[in-house]
Amino acid sequence: MTLKSTRILPSCTALLGAALLAACASPATELPAAIKASDGERTAFTWHAVGVQIYECKAGDKGALAWQFVAPEAELYGPGGAKAGTHGAGPNWTALDGSKTLGTVKARANGQREADIPWLLLSAKSAGGPGKLADVTGVQRINTLGGNAPAKGCEAQADAGKRIRQDYSADYVFLVAR
Repeated sequence: MTLKSTRILPSCTALLGAALLAACASPATELPAAIKASDGERTAFTWHAVGVQIYECKAGDKGALAWQFVAPEAELYGPGGAKAGTHGAGPNWTALDGSKTLGTVKARANGQREADIPWLLLSAKSAGGPGKLADVTGVQRINTLGGNAPAKGCEAQADAGKRIRQDYSADYVFLVAR
């Protein structure tokens, strides 16, 4: 290898690394129209969730047993993988600084695969003191992976009351007023 080629190689490696990083940071697809933020909102920050969706086997509206959603349980991570907070029933998001927001589903779109929970648009309101989540007005759940209830395991009366925890991950985009 010549001196000239050893100088070029680190530059090419850096450029390739930057291009791959940019590609990974971009969403895989365009957001469905149903879950786009309103013109009055803008993205404030995004946290990545890793956790479970909890389901219970119980009778549905027509009496047949089916997996019914109970709640999410997830850890939230900010840029660089630092723990940022938690996500739980309500739904709610709680930051490490103690601020908290509650969400209400406004719209949904199918996940990328059958096993993926839907992408969501939620309205949000503060449910705690000052902090990172105090001014959040909306939340988008995108880039979901897993989390849907299984097709089997909730057919017989013996299954009634059984709970399962389905692994999932997602990105939560927190929106604030413009």
